[in-house]
Amino acid sequence: MGTLDGQVVVFTGAGAGIGRSVVTRFVGEGAKVVAVDISEHVTELADELGHAVLPIVADIATWGGNVVAAQAALDTWGTIDVFVGNAGITDGARPLEDIPGDRLPEAFDQLFGVNVLAPMLGVRACIDALIESHGSIILTGSFASTQAGGGGALYTASKHAVHGLVRQLAFELAPDVRVNGVAPGVAPTRLRGIDALGQTSADSVLDGTERALPTQQIAPVSAYDGVFTMLASRADSAAMTGSMVTVDSGLSIRGIGKPGGRVDIG
Repeated sequence: MGTLDGQVVVFTGAGAGIGRSVVTRFVGEGAKVVAVDISEHVTELADELGHAVLPIVADIATWGGNVVAAQAALDTWGTIDVFVGNAGITDGARPLEDIPGDRLPEAFDQLFGVNVLAPMLGVRACIDALIESHGSIILTGSFASTQAGGGGALYTASKHAVHGLVRQLAFELAPDVRVNGVAPGVAPTRLRGIDALGQTSADSVLDGTERALPTQQIAPVSAYDGVFTMLASRADSAAMTGSMVTVDSGLSIRGIGKPGGRVDIG
């Protein structure tokens, strides 16, 4: 018997990285998942995980893409218990002064469209079903949701906005729907960049990053599975709403001189 037995989840950003790993864990815990991504790779989940996953290729920065995902869950399984807004793109840590002014509006619209508007659209598309099921919402934030230096001005502003969205939605939807977030630090994934700035997908982990972390290691994407599972569980997080759970390998407690008190930096 799994922690999420009988729950139906709409999960965006499910095609790779943390999202793909968490979807696999959710299915292992008994959930049924509508797995949404803009990439065709999301369709592979049906081959890997069977009928417990319904993959959908859609642009979740559009209202239509989110309606299709929500309706698929309702048509297939009759309910929505959890919405996970996990899709995100990066600005490649581009400083504001390095972004040409005439490109800034388009870059802003693209990044905020995925990182902020998309989870709002997803929640709105699922909201009636979530209220009926007394379900929960999980949004993926970042170390950059509360700290500077985790991205450029666009990315950091967008992830601060996600933190605010978690808190505001938790207020608006109480007591019927719990709303929480997960704030990863450094994860071994590839993130899509901003087309308007000529950016493509890039690795999130740079050489030597582990030496800057208090844990002194890059955690695998599966290290985040348990936090998402806890927040989706009706039993394990029943008293949690409005929380952003930090899972950042200790980045937020990093010291000035060295990352950790017992770390030998030679």
